[in-house]
Amino acid sequence: MTVRVSRRALLGGGLAAGAGLAVGFRLPGRTARAQGAGVFAPSQWLRIDRDGLVTITNSVPEMGQGALTTTAMIIADELDADWGSIRVEQAPADPRRYANPVTGRQSYGGSRGVRDHIQMWRRAGAAAREMLKRAAAEAWGVPLEAVETEPGVVVHRPSGRRLPYGQLVDRARELPVPQAPRLKTPDQFRYIGKMVHRRDAPEKVNGRGIYGVDVQVPGMLVASIERCPVFGGTLKSFDATAAKAVPGVRHVVQVSHGVAVVADGFWQAVQGRKALRVDWDEGPVARVSSPLISRGYAALATRPGRVARDDGAAERALAAGGRVHEAVYEVPFLDHACMEPMNATAHVTPEACVVWAPTQNPGGSQAVAARLTGLPPAKVTVHTTLLGGGFGRRGEVDFVVDAVETSKAVGAPVKLMWTREDDITHGFYRPSTYNVFRAALDADGRPAAWWNRIVGPGILIQKGMAPAGGVDGAAVAGARDIPYTIPNVRVEWTLKDFGIPVGFWRSVGASQNAFITESFVDELAHLAGKDPFEYRRALLGGSPRHKGVLELAAARADWGTPPPSGRARGIAVAFSYGSYVAHVAEVSLAPAGVVRVHRLVAAIDCGIAVNPDQVRAQMEGGAVYALTAALYGEITLERGRVQQSNFHDYPMLRIDGMPVVEVHILDSGAAPGGLGEPGVPTVAPAVCHAIFALAGRRVRRLPLTREGLAKA
Repeated sequence: MTVRVSRRALLGGGLAAGAGLAVGFRLPGRTARAQGAGVFAPSQWLRIDRDGLVTITNSVPEMGQGALTTTAMIIADELDADWGSIRVEQAPADPRRYANPVTGRQSYGGSRGVRDHIQMWRRAGAAAREMLKRAAAEAWGVPLEAVETEPGVVVHRPSGRRLPYGQLVDRARELPVPQAPRLKTPDQFRYIGKMVHRRDAPEKVNGRGIYGVDVQVPGMLVASIERCPVFGGTLKSFDATAAKAVPGVRHVVQVSHGVAVVADGFWQAVQGRKALRVDWDEGPVARVSSPLISRGYAALATRPGRVARDDGAAERALAAGGRVHEAVYEVPFLDHACMEPMNATAHVTPEACVVWAPTQNPGGSQAVAARLTGLPPAKVTVHTTLLGGGFGRRGEVDFVVDAVETSKAVGAPVKLMWTREDDITHGFYRPSTYNVFRAALDADGRPAAWWNRIVGPGILIQKGMAPAGGVDGAAVAGARDIPYTIPNVRVEWTLKDFGIPVGFWRSVGASQNAFITESFVDELAHLAGKDPFEYRRALLGGSPRHKGVLELAAARADWGTPPPSGRARGIAVAFSYGSYVAHVAEVSLAPAGVVRVHRLVAAIDCGIAVNPDQVRAQMEGGAVYALTAALYGEITLERGRVQQSNFHDYPMLRIDGMPVVEVHILDSGAAPGGLGEPGVPTVAPAVCHAIFALAGRRVRRLPLTREGLAKA
């Protein structure tokens, strides 16, 4: 669906994204009127108009995880709102009002949507409900304790009187907002913990949902940027003569990331790019290739690194002799490969800047647009559209920079579109790492010592978010915090950055650290002659939530019974982003080395499961993402250039390769954990352990291509 916006809406907002749901824009008419007189808005999170319409503001970008539904469920439950009278709108960029209460930034990643906001949202709903009850009690002249609520209505049982919320708006708005309202107990929940259908699903099915690529504004031009093929390269000169001769090309301008060709449409812009003559200074990264990176990592792995954890005396225990086992694991760079390539639309004028972007970072987008335009942040409006995949990639603001700079240069609204090739060759990749393990087993086969050295780049350090002399938590989390009871543990980390941009990829360090640590544990179980499940279980005495999901997954997967002919099972468990997950994979292996995953059984303890259906959906989506990476994912470099460019050489898991996924939720009653990322880390190790059970070959380097398996 193409969304067209009037000039008035372009400058001030005013676009509906379908009945009951607004994404990135404000609805005209009824809601606009409600923002004046006759609206009860006790916080930035909700407002109620005289018609009883409840508008809930969702601050978390909707990237497939169900934020537009779960936010509404939490607030509506404490408010005791009628689900049929709820409308959800996306918050604008305004960190003063919508910053994450834990991070202090209006930027979203790390599966933080529910777990960081739930108490704030519950209090907002409960405070509004208390005010509505008090307004009704005052209207009736009865004690506050004598009234209660049903969905959308305050009730006085003794007299049978009822007042809809809409009729209490004017009285409630005059009352003070309670600072410590009483919250519901779990047995009183109407929506939390229940299966609620996604509010955005109809909009996505019927085409009314607004993604960044759908936005159209009057007078809009479309731009495509020619970038240096080598990371860190700079522009020396360019000749735009032939590009400007392409019909439909309006402007060719230099921007921070290259040369922007601006045209009437995307096709003309791309054709103009092809006609450009550009001379680049490719810089030092032009000498970098994947073999060079591997050799560099291996050389550094022979030297001591920074200590990330040092319990007991692991090196002394290893030197004491006994059964000592060593293994080296490698993981590759990975691209996010979002289905919707990067894009943003911007309109820069001397007075204001308006941005439409599928971004995980509205606050950062506003800040960078303000810096680039010289405008105060209050004059920069950022509308967050639906995201066609986020996975951490859209936490970056490079594509917003592209749009704002280009619009400013040409004096018109511009939609900046990346091609799929741009997206894969100019990403922020999950780091590749080289990992050395050593362990000593005692007489019972239990690990007496665990030693691990990790070599690779650091995301936080590269982004200036951690001290260069310190340990990058994103690199070693999970490897450092292994859940098993081992008396002597030492983990080291060595920073090596070859100039390849790295970024937060779905489950970040856990995506690779769970693979390497769980795989090495599996090797130790085999060396000890123990069942992989029972071996882990015996070592998890100090980690009951790990143990709980491990046991649940094993039971539901029929661990200990013979699998179907030609198949084997593997198991893995890990913690990430507040949740505990275990997977059992049922796998077959063709003679040619082709891996087929038939069944994945997952168990998750995410504390309070706000919407169990969405928990299952995120675990299923995580399985797709994790299997894609495990089976096919690898970004390689030659002369500083990414060798992959599209789905023909950076393939995705197709529907005929999708296994049956069973998800089982362990309700621990704990505080909510994350959902978007925890379903990823344990998939790859579970699959690889099943391969070992089938073929007796360890997979120590991903992906599971035929060549990689042959080397195992």
